[in-house]
Amino acid sequence: MVALEELLIRHEGLKLKTYLCTAGKTTIGVGRNLDDNGISKEEALFLLRNDIETCKQEASRFFWYEALSSVRKDVIVSMIFNLGLYRFSRFKNMIKALESKDYPEAARQMLDSKWATQVGNRAIELSKMMEKG
Repeated sequence: MVALEELLIRHEGLKLKTYLCTAGKTTIGVGRNLDDNGISKEEALFLLRNDIETCKQEASRFFWYEALSSVRKDVIVSMIFNLGLYRFSRFKNMIKALESKDYPEAARQMLDSKWATQVGNRAIELSKMMEKG
């Protein structure tokens, strides 16, 4: 199997970002035609789990993260997943509230944001989770 993988990588190339193949199809990896084949549910969940782990590692940069309940940790990871670490870190007032363990204020700050207007019910659900823990 390894020899076949090496052969296909040599012929197709290995690209970690999407590109258009010679037939004009959106492609990734080793010749995976996303336009026609997409990805399987298992592949999507594999990618999701990897992304969750990355977000958890990013969240752990904040000194207050480890002390949070599992529900509040999920809120933070969800926000980092959605926003990226840079945009998440711009929630200065929410982060200040988390530093002082003022979860109702953190929840209010979540809702008092452009993000909340963009994501609607997601922000409402996450803010309730943050407040109640």
